[in-house]
Amino acid sequence: MWIERYFHDVIIGIQAIFDNRLKSMLTALGIIFGVAAVISMMAIGNGAEQEILEQIKMVGVNNIVVTPTAVSVDGKDSGTGEESAARSKFSKGLSLLDAEAIAKVIPAVDKVSPVISFNYSAILNGKSNPVVLEGVGASYFEVFSINLQGGQLFNEAQSTLGQPVCIIGDNIRNVFFNQEDPIGKSIKCGHVWLKVIGVVEKRDFTSSASDEMGISSSDNKIFVPVQTVLLRFKNRALIRADEVVLANSRQENGNNGGSGPVMDQDKNMNQLSKIIIQVKETEQLSATANVVKRMLYRRHSQLYDFEVTIPELLLKQQQRTKNIFNVVLGAIAGISLIVGGIGIMNIMLASVMERIREIGTRQAIGASQKDIIVQFLSESTLISVFGGIIGIILGVGLSMIITAVFDIKTIVSFFSIFIAFGVSAAVGIIFGYLPAKQAAEKDPVESLRY
Repeated sequence: MWIERYFHDVIIGIQAIFDNRLKSMLTALGIIFGVAAVISMMAIGNGAEQEILEQIKMVGVNNIVVTPTAVSVDGKDSGTGEESAARSKFSKGLSLLDAEAIAKVIPAVDKVSPVISFNYSAILNGKSNPVVLEGVGASYFEVFSINLQGGQLFNEAQSTLGQPVCIIGDNIRNVFFNQEDPIGKSIKCGHVWLKVIGVVEKRDFTSSASDEMGISSSDNKIFVPVQTVLLRFKNRALIRADEVVLANSRQENGNNGGSGPVMDQDKNMNQLSKIIIQVKETEQLSATANVVKRMLYRRHSQLYDFEVTIPELLLKQQQRTKNIFNVVLGAIAGISLIVGGIGIMNIMLASVMERIREIGTRQAIGASQKDIIVQFLSESTLISVFGGIIGIILGVGLSMIITAVFDIKTIVSFFSIFIAFGVSAAVGIIFGYLPAKQAAEKDPVESLRY
């Protein structure tokens, strides 16, 4: 019986909402935009977190990256004599011997992969495409958790003898071998024909990933053993006669003001582009990085011509920073919900003053205080609920627009929808109770006289 009675009160509340459509819609705007803001902000946060996790997976677990850097010897007097001291020293740069020494000497190191990168053009059947030729160690694919969609990895003989074999990226397969199996076929890179023995599985690559941390897309790369690059392509640790002649001619053209042909020059004089080190335990990352830094400092004649980074720790720091930023954004979005609730309370208080005669009439014909409370509480709650539903639709749509227009990854989770909708309903109940209580406490006699 009481269910029917209160259901009748709810129906009266719904009818009041429809009788004042414009006012109800304006009242719900705060809830609508608040819910949409909460969902979209949490979607951006979830997308950022997922992106960081993907990048951590791409850089591999427990990895340290060593990259070469330039030594400042421009002759400027620093007042400490460090510039002149650096000028008198010589470092052969990052080399294969460094990678071998790290693997041999440091017990915490599990795997080491030297990396040499060059830009080349791949050619097959008259078709040319720019590619990145990357000489890697045998453990490179295991260190970065790179799987093959076909073929096999380099064996020991291919790696040691520098045989002309390669593993190609997914994009290279689509360009040159779209309609056929590339395994066993050959492709020309530079002046060398390479036999394809494997194809890398396509990986999702985020635009914010950094090659400095060892993260880069493998789709447009041709992987070959390190020794293959050194023997068959270029060894930057060796000085060739033709390079000396070319360097002298460029210097003469520059001194004489000549405008000779501009040619691409590899300014990196290090034998290796980087060294990837995998540590056995996560707890040993920082300590191992310090040992590697001190070891290379001694090997490089006490010159810091290299940089040691820990990608996983850098990415986790980014994740913590983004989490703080997302909490701030969520708090700001949550404040808009509170403001929307205050708006509901203000409008409902004004509605009570406008409908004093209606309240008095209902009380005169037998409505109790609970009936009046249920009526006005149902109005505020329903306004919040419908506003929450519209806000959810708007928030999901806004998240899709952010992804499409700004290329920012967003993930709308059920949890964010549940939280936003639950808060919107709670706001309607909490901020609607005071006006409902005030309406129920009206004296029916005074209300009828109003």
